[in-house]
Amino acid sequence: MDERTLLTDSDELLSGNRQQQDETRLWTRRNALALTAGFLAAGAVPARAAYARVAAPRANVVVVSKRNRVMELRSGEQLLKRYRVHLGFQPTGQKVMSGDGRTPEGQYFIDRRNARSDFYLSLGISYPNAVDTARARSLGVQPGGDIMIHGGPRRAADKSKDDWTAGCIAVTDQEIEEIWSMVPTGTPVVIFA
Repeated sequence: MDERTLLTDSDELLSGNRQQQDETRLWTRRNALALTAGFLAAGAVPARAAYARVAAPRANVVVVSKRNRVMELRSGEQLLKRYRVHLGFQPTGQKVMSGDGRTPEGQYFIDRRNARSDFYLSLGISYPNAVDTARARSLGVQPGGDIMIHGGPRRAADKSKDDWTAGCIAVTDQEIEEIWSMVPTGTPVVIFA
């Protein structure tokens, strides 16, 4: 073997080691990025108690009486459940515009579900309907939106208030679990004064 052969063999050996080091470094970088992304994703979702769906009869209408602070789940004429509710911080009167603190009155339906709600679980109400939108437009204001039936409250100061939402209908977290199981998307919601 001459000197040239030794240099060629050692260059190939070094070259192979560099490639293996680069692959190891790349693999480690990928794992670190994947692990970091996983931690960030896990941290983005607030920790909650596990919600276990309960077998319950299905409601085909939700009826809310603002005056009595009562929400009923009904199947035809049969009353399935009745709940005490909390309303918007300005509960008297029809909701007219965004930020007025009133709970709307009228005929709506459940149009969405949010299992990652700030208020545990929430069922979206289809407010504003065509009448609400026309009323707001005639007054030159925005009708608002994001009216929900949800759990809560989260702030300690709200726990002692009768009506604390921004216009939503609130029940306890335990009650919203039951409601979530009994009220499918598309269920009509009638809200009376």
